[in-house]
Amino acid sequence: MLEDVRVNDRLTIPAAELAWRFSRSSGPGGQGVNTTDSRVELSWDVAGSPLLPPTLKERALGRLGARLVHGVLTVTASEHRSQLRNREAAADRLAALVASAIAPPPRARRATRPTKGSVERRIADKKRRGETKRNRRSYPSD
Repeated sequence: MLEDVRVNDRLTIPAAELAWRFSRSSGPGGQGVNTTDSRVELSWDVAGSPLLPPTLKERALGRLGARLVHGVLTVTASEHRSQLRNREAAADRLAALVASAIAPPPRARRATRPTKGSVERRIADKKRRGETKRNRRSYPSD
């Protein structure tokens, strides 16, 4: 019933490492809200999981630090009326969070100087703008 969560092409979190909790959801749904456990909480122990290599685990723990409680990442979904759709939403949310947390850092930007042509164009535009403003001035008539 509850299946693995696919993070990317190389990483899939097995269902055995996931903890699902269901509770009553607030919001739309009429009388069904009071009787069905449609709110979903999905938890994964990032710190205790043997799934990630040490470098990826360190990166994930660093980036997810504020969201973790004792090394466990928890996401909730209650925007849909059905539990099934909320389970799918929670799994998608967890996969997106983990994927962004283990993504390699972006390449460092190498500082470059502006080209001579771009500097000349910028200065020419500034002179043209200044000339336009100078032509708007009204001089006192004597």
